Amino acid sequence: MNRFFDFTCKAIEYMIAACMAGMVVLVFGNVLLRYGFNSGITLSEELSRWLFVWMTFLGAIVALRKHEHLGTDMLIGRLRPVGKKICLGISQLLMMFICVLLFQGAYEQAVINWSSTSAVMEASLSWVYFPGIIFAVLGGLMIAMDFFLLLSGQTQETQLTMFQESEDKPHNGAH
Repeated sequence: MNRFFDFTCKAIEYMIAACMAGMVVLVFGNVLLRYGFNSGITLSEELSRWLFVWMTFLGAIVALRKHEHLGTDMLIGRLRPVGKKICLGISQLLMMFICVLLFQGAYEQAVINWSSTSAVMEASLSWVYFPGIIFAVLGGLMIAMDFFLLLSGQTQETQLTMFQESEDKPHNGAH
């Protein structure tokens, strides 16, 4: 399962780079055309907004996998290992519940907006909600795997705070 998530996250990183490159080309090209030639790319604003939504949700998947979401351990850092494990387990259960809610909401919105089209690109508005579905599924599976590792005693004490402080350096893939 770890290899699947590692491969998936590597593929997602390439997709994020493609989204960013697309946004830069669209926005810069549109600005250049507007100010230089008094014209523009009609779909630039809409498509770059969609790419930003995709990039945000895909980036959240990678950050979740690498445990790089920001957090603070002001309370957790003062607890003993058993207290840290209990807090981590509760937070993982809550995150899995949020993933279920996110999946339900994004799925319902995708179904509702399947036949609605965007103003400029005339593409289905469901595409805006698909990254929420993808995040809910992959993120939920990653959290469930971490929860299983916690319950089975395979989580080390250094891994009991699954985030990093804003001043911390990234862990290079360490859990």
